[in-house]
Amino acid sequence: MPQPTSDAVAKSAPVKRPTPVVRILAPDDLMGALSGGWQDFKAAPRYGLALSGVYVFGGWLLMLLATAAGLHYFVYPLATGFALVAPFVAAGLYEVSRRLETGAPLSWAGVIGAVRAGGVRDLGWMALVTTFAFLIWIDMAMFIYLMFFGLKSPSPVELLTEIATTGHGALFFLVGNLVGAVIAIFIFSITVVSFPLLLDRDVDFVTAMIVSTRAVKANKVQMLSWAALIGLFLAASLLTGLLSLFLTLPLIAHASWRLYRKVVEPESAPE
Repeated sequence: MPQPTSDAVAKSAPVKRPTPVVRILAPDDLMGALSGGWQDFKAAPRYGLALSGVYVFGGWLLMLLATAAGLHYFVYPLATGFALVAPFVAAGLYEVSRRLETGAPLSWAGVIGAVRAGGVRDLGWMALVTTFAFLIWIDMAMFIYLMFFGLKSPSPVELLTEIATTGHGALFFLVGNLVGAVIAIFIFSITVVSFPLLLDRDVDFVTAMIVSTRAVKANKVQMLSWAALIGLFLAASLLTGLLSLFLTLPLIAHASWRLYRKVVEPESAPE
């Protein structure tokens, strides 16, 4: 039986891809990412508006179902926690930015096809991670509510009055938001780079999460500032009944791609 040649063995061996290298962000990189994200949105607004519409409709539907079920006290945690799945919704906009960057033709078939290809790799696993985090968010919200109010079901006005006028209600609001902030920071740390990285390169989702946390650790001030900015945009969306997301979601998504490009070194050709 003929033995395989060294060339054949080399060709059949899996290509070892280097671990993505994290860079230190410059002080003006966040503003640069936002500016670049705005340019991407203006260059292809129909994608941002359409995908934002799907996301906003999903948020409205969740809140409507909670209200119809008499769980009006869940509307706030649902609206805020729903942001945890935004990075997966934004994957299509990462692809739009990538195509604008490389000059590749833009089409819905191409954008959706790229996201589906990422799902065949490990993008789908990251979507499951964020969905699981959203479920934990809701479970914690229910636990905290029961801890403070038991099985009582105050009306929205009564609940707001309790929060605004009593120490018990204020403590409930504070604890709920602090727990939510811890979960949000954790999810931000593992997703801020991982979603665009998985769309851009053939890496596994565990590696992507590790690279994302390394990027946050290496750029604490800039990344915390980025998280705070996203939090401000989320607050604006709550005050406008999610309508501001038609603008802020595409802006943050496109800017997140630009930030990913700044914080992760381009992939070198495999040897």
